[in-house]
Amino acid sequence: MKFSVLLLFVLVTGSLKAQVTFDRILRADEEPQNWLTYGGTYANDRYSLLTQINRENVKNLQLKWVWRPTTTPPDEKMECTPIVVNGVLYATSLTSVVALDAATGRQYWKFTRSFNPDDFPGQRMYMVNKGVAIEGNTLFWTTGWDDHLLAIDARTGRLEWEVKVDDWNKGYQLNVPPLVVKNKVIVGPATDDMGANCFIAAFSIHTGKLIWKTYTSPNSADDPAAKTWAGDTWKHGGAPVWNDGSYDPETNLVFYGTGNPNPVANGDQRSPGSKFDNLYSDSVIAFDADTGKIRWYFQFTPGDEYDYDATQIPVLADINWHGRGRKVMLWANRNGFFYVLDRETGKFLMGKAFTKLNWAKGLDKNGRPIRDPKHWPKPMGGTLVWPGSQGGTNYYPPSYDPQTGLFYVSTWQNYEGFSDKRPVLPWKQMHMYTGDGWWPGFGQSSPPANWPPPPPRPRVAAMSMRGNAEYKTPAEGYGAILALDPQTGEKKWEFKMVNYTECGVLSTAGGVVFGGGKDGIFVALDAETGAPLWHVNVGDTAEGMGSGPMSYAVDGKQYVITTAADTMYAFALPD
Repeated sequence: MKFSVLLLFVLVTGSLKAQVTFDRILRADEEPQNWLTYGGTYANDRYSLLTQINRENVKNLQLKWVWRPTTTPPDEKMECTPIVVNGVLYATSLTSVVALDAATGRQYWKFTRSFNPDDFPGQRMYMVNKGVAIEGNTLFWTTGWDDHLLAIDARTGRLEWEVKVDDWNKGYQLNVPPLVVKNKVIVGPATDDMGANCFIAAFSIHTGKLIWKTYTSPNSADDPAAKTWAGDTWKHGGAPVWNDGSYDPETNLVFYGTGNPNPVANGDQRSPGSKFDNLYSDSVIAFDADTGKIRWYFQFTPGDEYDYDATQIPVLADINWHGRGRKVMLWANRNGFFYVLDRETGKFLMGKAFTKLNWAKGLDKNGRPIRDPKHWPKPMGGTLVWPGSQGGTNYYPPSYDPQTGLFYVSTWQNYEGFSDKRPVLPWKQMHMYTGDGWWPGFGQSSPPANWPPPPPRPRVAAMSMRGNAEYKTPAEGYGAILALDPQTGEKKWEFKMVNYTECGVLSTAGGVVFGGGKDGIFVALDAETGAPLWHVNVGDTAEGMGSGPMSYAVDGKQYVITTAADTMYAFALPD
């Protein structure tokens, strides 16, 4: 037994002889056999340069190994995108980090930090974790229930240091994949509609000491952003961080998207008459990586009442724009519009709807939505809206392929929903603050006695689904992978799925796009045409597929990873 443990230690430490330096991550494209960040590179384009698997042979893919965590409490679903360094794959569940042989799935080590929900009364969190970051020989991981950031030795799985990012009793949860930039590891919390003002913070990779902290919702009346909130409603503004950020080394800017203002569904207090923007909710913010100072921002949905979080992944690309090179940010937003921004300045370049919507009539020359007055302010009692609260897309990562010049994104199409609006109860710490429905935190089973009752809801197509969601008609809404042209926003192709989707996409230099949906069907599509090339059922549970596919190689053999429900699957061509 001691010999086998020693052998595994030698194998995993040997694979990490060359440390993962900041410079290596900057040049991640030079080692496509590895997958060094959540989105593959700092650009978060989720594009693999590997070509062994291509449009001609992808039909021959075979399952090679499976990993299913056995930790307590269990995940709702697996949203982890693993990273791979020199043949070692690092994956996470809600309560564990593991090092696996990337070719076989054999476990080298496991780090576990279980918790008892009874010890965190009232905490509201999604029981998921999106992954780790690496620098040197150290992994960085967050625990969602107590808002801690941990540093773990990538060779042994031993804890190096641990810090509290903030107090969970304020209404925070933390499950983002950390982002390493230079000597810092960057994270930010969410609040599950409990009115905690959120932030982005940078910590020393060596000690965990806080270096800078910048709020995404005002933390002081002296903050100019506080004037975009009526009265003192900025005190419980929210603007949560749900996802990974991107980094541009040329400008030294870090980019993060932010979520909805609180109360999420009723803006009458924070934006009476829909006249206040509620910064920096539903925005992308560019932070100076060294100081945390906000350099620019762009707000997608000012004064939001429809839960149109802008917590999608910022995708960075260098493209030819109207005859000259331009550094851009590509963004398909939950509100149903696709945007192209100048990532150096935040200037709006182009926007176009990619799904049916009726809350806005279009975008003006600066990218600001031209609101439909029937929806703003939202009438008390609620209203029907396209897209519904899950949006045209959501947290699942998109991809940009520089070969085709196309942006690929998983979407919800023809999706109508009822957006609730109820009176808002006074804010109270660790209590829901929504102007909408109520859902339980740990140890809770029913709302407060004075919680406003739900209004009558009209019948809509998306709500008239028959018992099995696989049997919806297109009129009742469907999931689709879209290929969009960043030059025009035009749809080049659409691959329809029989159910909605919560799976990201991966594009590859082999001319293949990988994705899937809540029906559990993992698909490979032709990147140029969208034609289906291969598919496999990896689980048709209610959770479906919940992360973004990724790819790596070991000893010259290319693998593709996806997840479904609580399980990770690795595919490759026959040996």
